[in-house]
Amino acid sequence: MEHIALVGMIGAFVGVVVVVELAAAVLPLVIILAYVPPGERAALTELIAATDSSRRLRVGRALRLAVAARRVARARDTLV
Repeated sequence: MEHIALVGMIGAFVGVVVVVELAAAVLPLVIILAYVPPGERAALTELIAATDSSRRLRVGRALRLAVAARRVARARDTLV
């Protein structure tokens, strides 16, 4: 009986890890599709890909760089 409970707990743990990894992989795509205007998606995805050196997205750094790039683009547009 204890063996079955142990196997169940290990299976549940593996399932949770798989779900968390899938969420970590899909969440950036969902954010981009939901909140970024279609004309800016390509630039943001390139920026995120360039700043991400690991498997996981470093959201804080990527967002700071995206905001900085957006401010530079807006400043350039207002000067013209």
